[in-house]
Amino acid sequence: MPLKTEGMEEPALNLTPMVDVVFLLNIFFMVGTQIQDTELQYQLQLPSVAEAQPLTNLPDEIVVGVTNQGIILVAGEPKSPDQLEQLLKGAHDNFAGQAVVIRGDAQVPYQNVVNVFEICHKAQIQNISIHTRVAEDSQR
Repeated sequence: MPLKTEGMEEPALNLTPMVDVVFLLNIFFMVGTQIQDTELQYQLQLPSVAEAQPLTNLPDEIVVGVTNQGIILVAGEPKSPDQLEQLLKGAHDNFAGQAVVIRGDAQVPYQNVVNVFEICHKAQIQNISIHTRVAEDSQR
């Protein structure tokens, strides 16, 4: 008695999902180009300006160091309180949101740091921060 053996089915690739995706992408791009055309139908008279300044990045923060002897350093150069105030006023005139970072030595008397805060206040600097570091042996 002969046994019936069924032939092996040929592997087939179902293209229906791929055709669906291509169809949806085609619809997406067609609708997108039609939205762009509707914006062009309005005839607008755009305003003009006499002087246009280019957009620039925000200025870097000014780092003010205070040594344990009370010397004020900006970019590694010692500054007097009057020189620091003039520098900060000029920076504030150029950009009202100028940032200042105060780096005081751990052994500096607190009054010296407060003096730098006062100079920043006189120069109308409002974005002031204090640079610190996390102690390695501190526990939370």
